[in-house]
Amino acid sequence: MFPAENLRDWRGEKVIDPDGSKIGELEAVYVDTATDQPAFATVRTGMIGRHRLTFVPLDGATVSPSAVRVRYDKKVVSDAPTIDLDGELAAGDEPGVFAHYNLPYQPGAAGERRLARR
Repeated sequence: MFPAENLRDWRGEKVIDPDGSKIGELEAVYVDTATDQPAFATVRTGMIGRHRLTFVPLDGATVSPSAVRVRYDKKVVSDAPTIDLDGELAAGDEPGVFAHYNLPYQPGAAGERRLARR
């Protein structure tokens, strides 16, 4: 395992928890608008016909030849905020994503969004 870099190149690859349990597939990377660094990923979860995109923090994520490993347990991720496959994260929903993982939320300057999809 090595630190995750260029995570956008891992789109479609497995996302696993610390124990190696598959959470889903990497769909998109959301960057922190203040630093332009990857902050969250959306992971395609659910069953065929009922897929959703679930948010998971990328802090401390590592990669192996076949997967992206995040620091959060599959159960914690499965209870996280989601959006539809073709949906967008509403600005008002950003604090809830951070709160689910007990991460501090500071809106951008002048109340701007904190996360942007890349």
